[in-house]
Amino acid sequence: MWKIIVDSTPQILLAGLQYTVTLSILSFILGLIIATVVALLRREQPKRQQGMIYFLWRVTDVVLSFYVWLFRSTPLLVQLFIIFYGLPSAGIQIGAFPAAVITFSLNVGAYASETVRAALDSVPQAQWEAAATLGLSRRQTIFEIIFPQAIRIALPPLSNEFIGLVKDTSLASTITIVEMFAITQQITAKNYQPLLMYSIVAVIYAFFSTILVFLQKYLEKRTSRYLKASALLGENND
Repeated sequence: MWKIIVDSTPQILLAGLQYTVTLSILSFILGLIIATVVALLRREQPKRQQGMIYFLWRVTDVVLSFYVWLFRSTPLLVQLFIIFYGLPSAGIQIGAFPAAVITFSLNVGAYASETVRAALDSVPQAQWEAAATLGLSRRQTIFEIIFPQAIRIALPPLSNEFIGLVKDTSLASTITIVEMFAITQQITAKNYQPLLMYSIVAVIYAFFSTILVFLQKYLEKRTSRYLKASALLGENND
């Protein structure tokens, strides 16, 4: 048993570093970019309730709402199969790794956009009004005033989303990506030790997730420290 563990663990870890970690980080970064753009576009309603700009915003809002609804309402595995196995029938050929990145990014973007939008809405309206009083532009207000406060609110759910993504990458094995779970299946087919092998990969997934949990707590403490410092500064100014 120990020989199997010693021989198999490095192979699974290597696959994790090559594919699982890379796929998770790349997909999450792209997903966050998508989520932020979607959240801002759906939130930034034009002041005038008529005209071409308002019409275009309404169309954009409908399209983005449909995108969020679609990816939140269908299983991730089905989304993977549609993009990797389904699109070639429409003449669109996508490699396994790009297909996984696209699917995971769009899935993260749909879920995280609601988190980002809720975090932006949770910032008091007085912050927007104060920024306008100081003469800050809309871009400056969002990126220099609102986002720093919203990030702290969105951090816990976004961290949970990332941890979930790391575990969901095991589904990439279904579209021929040789990540940790696929390597485990290949080794199991040779040594006929499914209980042992799947226990090993479960421990490795738990190890990665635990590291991310500690990182999440560290980031929460850092952001809370800045929040407390700002509160103390405000009290001193009073």
